[in-house]
Amino acid sequence: MTSENTQVIDSTKLEKLAEVAVKVGLQLQANQDLVMTAPIAALPLVRLITKHAYKAGAGVVTTIFSDEESTLARYRNAQDASFDRAANWLYDGMAKAYEKGAARLAIAGDNPMMLANEDPEKVARANKANSMAYKPALEKISNFDINWHICSYPNPAWARQVFPDLAEDEAVRKLADAIFAASRVDVADPIAAWAQHNANLKKRSTWLNGERFAALHFTGPGTDLTVGLADGHEWHGGASTAKNGVTCNPNIPTEEVFTTPHALKVEGHVSSTKPLSHQGTLIDNIQVRFEAGRIVEAKASKGEAVLNKVLDTDEGARRLGEVALVPHSSPISQSGILFLNTLFDENASCHIALGQCYSKCFLNGASLTQDQIKAQGGNSSLIHIDWMIGSGQVDIDGIHADGTRVPVMRQGEWA
Repeated sequence: MTSENTQVIDSTKLEKLAEVAVKVGLQLQANQDLVMTAPIAALPLVRLITKHAYKAGAGVVTTIFSDEESTLARYRNAQDASFDRAANWLYDGMAKAYEKGAARLAIAGDNPMMLANEDPEKVARANKANSMAYKPALEKISNFDINWHICSYPNPAWARQVFPDLAEDEAVRKLADAIFAASRVDVADPIAAWAQHNANLKKRSTWLNGERFAALHFTGPGTDLTVGLADGHEWHGGASTAKNGVTCNPNIPTEEVFTTPHALKVEGHVSSTKPLSHQGTLIDNIQVRFEAGRIVEAKASKGEAVLNKVLDTDEGARRLGEVALVPHSSPISQSGILFLNTLFDENASCHIALGQCYSKCFLNGASLTQDQIKAQGGNSSLIHIDWMIGSGQVDIDGIHADGTRVPVMRQGEWA
């Protein structure tokens, strides 16, 4: 990235973001190793996080970089068989690092349209090979064995997609400011701000856990959807304690409380309320119909072929692994920005996720086997893809086992 781009990013706030990533996002422990992944454009943030990690007592910090030009070189020059292969040795090493207690940090910020002009068949094959190779490492994260965290950096290639009408420097500055605001590092004491925000999210999840709803009913334009909840489900939001005993904030920003749907008990139809940016394709106006938990009909005004490829990934790809509640008044929603990045866009509205569930979203989830999770309604898949179904026009009722209904959200706000 150019030095000009670096200069338009507020260095004080970037430093605060790095500190929050280590102290709030990860709560990195003394002598704990850290495995970090990042686009090469995020090098300024990588260096600051590395500094704060070592100041917090990290053992060894190892960063694995991705590069847009190198990724595109594969699609344009590699032999066909390349797209069914992945760096298994790398993912095996990552899984081993997590087994031995390393923390995981990902910096998001790739160009969301990077693969827009590449062969979707090759993209799908490469994704599937990667997902299969990464599964042992991903399970350590989705099962919450370790403390992990995702934050973002305003990569110029990303900024140009979000603000196509602005000059690059101005786009980077505007995206950086939006990231800092959403990540709560544009205040005097971000760590105190996160403590307060986590307490508010905890209040919501505690109420939902007390209600023990059997299902949620979503109604709105193009939506009449009943999402059955998994047996023994548990709501989470904000800070959570991993199996290694460390309380971390996996996502910054975060505005959601979320749990596990029952993979076999979703009925009705639902329409997306924001476009989904997936592997270089914008999938817009998604409309799907569920029967017995499975998507039996899917269409989109844009990107329908890619959507259907995603749904054919494996048996679990047509079922839900997460349902999340976010008020329409969330700061990310109010910013009016479509970030083309799930970490941000999912925190602008209520959403559902196709694919893999989180084992931590069960009572005593840490002690459940994969078979027990499946028996209680948890879904298994190579994918986990969130898409937005909430707006200021969507109502949600909680339904108890006896059929009584309780208003949860009205016109997108907590009831």
